[in-house]
Amino acid sequence: MAGGMTQQIEAQVTRGLSKIWEWTKSVAVALGLWYLVTSLLVQAFRIPSGSMEGTLLSGDFLFANKALYGAEIPLIGKRLPAFRQPKRYDIVIFDSVTDPRVNVVKRVIGMPGDTIAMERNVLTINGDRIDEPYAQISDDPTDPTAPEMRAWQPHHYIGRRPRAYRPTLKTWGPLVVPVDSFLVMGDNRDNSYDSRYWGFLGRDRIRGRPMLVYYSYDTHRAARLRFLTAVRWSRLFSRPS
Repeated sequence: MAGGMTQQIEAQVTRGLSKIWEWTKSVAVALGLWYLVTSLLVQAFRIPSGSMEGTLLSGDFLFANKALYGAEIPLIGKRLPAFRQPKRYDIVIFDSVTDPRVNVVKRVIGMPGDTIAMERNVLTINGDRIDEPYAQISDDPTDPTAPEMRAWQPHHYIGRRPRAYRPTLKTWGPLVVPVDSFLVMGDNRDNSYDSRYWGFLGRDRIRGRPMLVYYSYDTHRAARLRFLTAVRWSRLFSRPS
């Protein structure tokens, strides 16, 4: 009798361990797939500021396509082949030049080899005036400058009187974009810390492109639990462009 009871207990323990092992394998496979997807294909990203307002808003949560420009393989630092290279007017997510731990989103404006300038918020590329329907430009007459601009821009300036060159937020250049680099700016032109301040963006820093806003709420709305009560329903599942 005792022997039969022992066998039953051992059988139950075996079945229990078998279920735990199957569950563990399922979880391990799911975590492995999740890691693979988030490392090589898609990454969730939150818009923290208003520098891209008009296109992307503070409080937008989106998925970014990491495979498009060539995803980086974890641990070894190598990249998979890109489906294509960044194009002018692409919105890109990249490692911050000033803080590599932070992801930033801006729009590609200047391509490698471009001669680019701005005069009172009017952009010219290779001598042609560019219409920018995506840009938000205020009527604020102030035109600030910053030490960062004066530190890097003169090295790429090709205009007259280089010694007298004093770039400002709304008037700068002409500058020549180096090989394998880009000039990026925020669509909210008067409220964007971008290439005008810290310089050209290297190709190696670009991580992906936003492809879908999956959630959005108004971060400026005064409300309790605003992430639930201030949802921007019209932005859900929209595609930034």
